[in-house]
Amino acid sequence: MSFDFDTIHPRFGTGSTKWSRYPEDVLPMWIADMDIAAPAAILEVLHQRLDQQMLGYSVARAQVREAIVADLWHKYAWRVQPDELLFLPGVEPGFNMALNAFVTPGQSVVLQTPNYAPLRHAAGNWDLPKIEVPFELSSQGEYLTPLPALRQALEGAGALLLSNPHNPIGKVFPREELLAVATACLEHGALIISDEIHAELCFDGRRHIPTASLSPEIARRTITLMSASKAYNVAGLKTCFAVVQDAAIRERFNKARRGMVDSVSPLGLEATWAAYSQCGAWLQALVAYLQDNRDYLLDAVQKRLPGVVMHAPQGTYLAWLDCSALGLNDPQQFFLEQAKVGLSAGLEFADDSQQFVRLNFGCPRAMLEEGIARMQRSLLNR
Repeated sequence: MSFDFDTIHPRFGTGSTKWSRYPEDVLPMWIADMDIAAPAAILEVLHQRLDQQMLGYSVARAQVREAIVADLWHKYAWRVQPDELLFLPGVEPGFNMALNAFVTPGQSVVLQTPNYAPLRHAAGNWDLPKIEVPFELSSQGEYLTPLPALRQALEGAGALLLSNPHNPIGKVFPREELLAVATACLEHGALIISDEIHAELCFDGRRHIPTASLSPEIARRTITLMSASKAYNVAGLKTCFAVVQDAAIRERFNKARRGMVDSVSPLGLEATWAAYSQCGAWLQALVAYLQDNRDYLLDAVQKRLPGVVMHAPQGTYLAWLDCSALGLNDPQQFFLEQAKVGLSAGLEFADDSQQFVRLNFGCPRAMLEEGIARMQRSLLNR
């Protein structure tokens, strides 16, 4: 079965967040939103739902829960019960709900950097102190968790905000390292809030390991946030689910909605069901396409963007580019003005990342080639 990932779908003027930020002559490659059409199976289910002509408040039907449970077992050998799922309008509301519900004033929130900006800013939403633990870059170009520094940061902490696969560095945590991180949290009594929204996008044969699947003890202290939004490109439908396997934590977490975090859309629920029940072959083909894009990008950076360093992401469709050797005050602004390519600024992800940019390669190959060509010309014309 073949799928079309190469067609470029015009999005300028459609209300797209990604394509509305910049003028029409800028190629946006910033926000984690693919320029690849959602699977036909999802679109067909959405059409069928619209044919009902009723779009009232909705709850997750048994078949939605059963599809997710089956998918979690199939992909990760993770046994989850249908009633352990809570549906939310996004991962971001989920980790903010968790901090509000479980971290008491004065307790710190720990996270590793660089990291997704809403995760970095979440502690501040609740006036909680934050401790950032930078990854260490090995001589082999792999980002590693400095466990002694992490354990020290977790002393007295209320929670660890974990991103796995990690945004922006594309790290897929191996079992041993993930177990060491989770064990450190248990030893210090810190709740694990695990953002696993990119779980299905792993490269080179890697398999995502849900944090809560490591052991029953870890599961009891973990809130896992997942969604079809990234892998199947349906983020605008604003639907995610939390897996909370401890009943008391699940009840407390659910109460933290407090009139701020509402139910999800009926279309989002239908898309979620279709993604996990009908789109396995499409996802497999997509991951292969994204891996090819990653490899093309890695080769292009090495050969055509002198001064830019890229360590191959192990997952996601995001590349973390080190522009330190270019000698620019602001690489993101340079590429925006001189290349007409809109990238994410490194400072969003860490205070010491002024010289980094994040590039989204979740797009048709021709679009990626155009972005690289523009960046190459801008460097040649300096």
